[in-house]
Amino acid sequence: MADSPVTVVLPCLDEAVSLPGVLAAIPDGYAALVVDNNSSDGTPEVARRHGAAVVAEPTPGYGAAVHAGVLAAATPLVAVLDADGSLDPGALPALVDDVERGADLAIGRRRAVAGLRWPWHARWGTAAVCWRLRTRYGLAVHDIAPMRVARRDALLGLGVTDRRSGYPLELLVRAAQAGWTVTERDVAYGPRTGGSSKVSGSVRGSVIAALDFWKVIS
Repeated sequence: MADSPVTVVLPCLDEAVSLPGVLAAIPDGYAALVVDNNSSDGTPEVARRHGAAVVAEPTPGYGAAVHAGVLAAATPLVAVLDADGSLDPGALPALVDDVERGADLAIGRRRAVAGLRWPWHARWGTAAVCWRLRTRYGLAVHDIAPMRVARRDALLGLGVTDRRSGYPLELLVRAAQAGWTVTERDVAYGPRTGGSSKVSGSVRGSVIAALDFWKVIS
């Protein structure tokens, strides 16, 4: 992993069905690191068979899994990507390029592919929080997407403490407070592959986290 310029952290909860396709699409030269968050479907074994390094994070929650992966990474840059097949790892090099050109954080703005049913309440929760980030902090973001790239040491230095679904929101607030340069690129957002349980939790849980975090950014 140390010979790669980028570690792709993949937080996983029961992603055995989607992982082979996701790992096959990881760009050449990038190191895949699967963080198993108590899967019961053989996710770690599937990950190893397809060439990924694996670490276990027993504390439940998206933020816990992401943090464990960032800690375990041994590269200057880290990317974080959902492992459910909804996002194409092929979009990562453009985000990496943004960081290498001087951005502190590069994120992917999800753009639904034709025919995708994206629940209105999930879109509303994201839009409302991002509107507040733009108006209060001048942070030009429109998504709290599960695809992002940053420098590992700087990311750890932000001191994000949320270990559940509020992690991406806290990350953006702390980035804004630290004066980070944040870039955003459109990325295709498609349906999940298989029966993923998603470390980030249910839509309802994500919306509740967004509403709770609204108190922090209000």
